[in-house]
Amino acid sequence: MRNEALCAPLSDGEIAVVENFKSGNRTIPAGADLYSQDEVCSDLYTLLDGWIYLYQILEDGRRQILDFALPGAFLGFQPNLDAPASHSAYCLTDIAVCVFPRENLFDLFRAHPELALRMAWITARDGALAREHLTNVGWRSARERVAHLLLELFYRVRRKAGDQQVNSIDLPLTQEHIADALGLTTVHVNRTLRGLRQADLLEIRGRTLTVRDPAMLAEIAGFDIEAVLERASA
Repeated sequence: MRNEALCAPLSDGEIAVVENFKSGNRTIPAGADLYSQDEVCSDLYTLLDGWIYLYQILEDGRRQILDFALPGAFLGFQPNLDAPASHSAYCLTDIAVCVFPRENLFDLFRAHPELALRMAWITARDGALAREHLTNVGWRSARERVAHLLLELFYRVRRKAGDQQVNSIDLPLTQEHIADALGLTTVHVNRTLRGLRQADLLEIRGRTLTVRDPAMLAEIAGFDIEAVLERASA
């Protein structure tokens, strides 16, 4: 994962610095939170393997999924590291993370400013993705929203796998996850997926998403493949 997140290509000396800075690796089973909303996090994380979704719980108990994190994501960083977390991170699958103590983060950045620049780039990338998600939820129809989200995940996973030819990816999401990410009901998501399947555009069977006509699906979603991948890279 050295080409992604905080561990993106470093010299041997820089790799040694990061290795010394981290406190170790950790594995967490599916169904657990890596960290929780309103708790102060003592660590920061690079996701090495597995899927995580970031979410907030509203006052009435409803869940808003903010984003899906794939391997290479840097998690737990926020403007005020001493403040409680603004969201939770839920393990959709078994995961592995590289753990960094947050208290030494700025000492590392002062000693190695190239890592601080990388963090600034990651933060800007995350902001661009957040704006894309806001547009998706706020202005697109249900059909456009579902198509856009699934295409984004399809291309992100395929790009990380380094295989641009496959038309199927592992997708550990339920219709409820899709609904909570897009501000829809599960009934609406079910109906929308059925329509896309009947149009022979995509199919979700178990944990597998198959995209049969990426170009037509992108047209429906108003999906700019190159722009989204540029924002989602790393």
